[in-house]
Amino acid sequence: MNIPDYVSPIVAYRTWQWDTLGLRSLNQEQWFPGRPLAASCRAKGRHCSPRLDCSCGVYAAKNFGHLRAIGYANYGIHGETYLWGTVVEHRLGYRAQFAYPKNLVLPLDTIPFKMADAESRLQTLLSYGVDLFVSKDAEEGAVPLWSKETGFNAAGFDYLINMRKKYYDDYLRERTLKRGDRVALLGKGIALVAQAGDRDVRLTLWNRTTLKLLRRDIAWNRENMRWEAEPESAAETH
Repeated sequence: MNIPDYVSPIVAYRTWQWDTLGLRSLNQEQWFPGRPLAASCRAKGRHCSPRLDCSCGVYAAKNFGHLRAIGYANYGIHGETYLWGTVVEHRLGYRAQFAYPKNLVLPLDTIPFKMADAESRLQTLLSYGVDLFVSKDAEEGAVPLWSKETGFNAAGFDYLINMRKKYYDDYLRERTLKRGDRVALLGKGIALVAQAGDRDVRLTLWNRTTLKLLRRDIAWNRENMRWEAEPESAAETH
């Protein structure tokens, strides 16, 4: 993927969902390896996107702090993205005509627990030809996992293995669903636990939709080492 060199692309920050097919926007738009995502308008018919009097365009935050401020930091993998073409600037971010990932940062709980499964899933990201990182805490940043110049980073894999083991050992010791935990709604993406009662659990999706589930419908997947639920068991609340 060659970013146009006749303009200076803006570097911004965003979140993606990641599955066996690759990257998707939180609204299910597929990002294909080696070609930019081109914005189109679904609200006001056919016109060049983005436009000042419309809400269309590829969205991105100005930095990770702004991504947190608008509430999207915890709903998938995140990273920097190039924006170019027509770009509309807002207080916390941008709407762009074209976009393509610059790098990707993977939280530990987005990576399958089994290394064979993890390597298989990582292959879907390698096709984008961008640098991959494993996230650490806010102060320490991220650890390189794969570089388009040098390939896989042994230190990054060692960190991934050691930290995932510690992360999941700690998680298993206190495996009680609580506020702030992530729940994978299969086919819908990641939701955050807003309230966890003895009988009912309320979850919040990336688009602020609030869902209500019975606690018994949320199960711990030992293979994936995460909470999961079937989306059919969730009811929207208002």
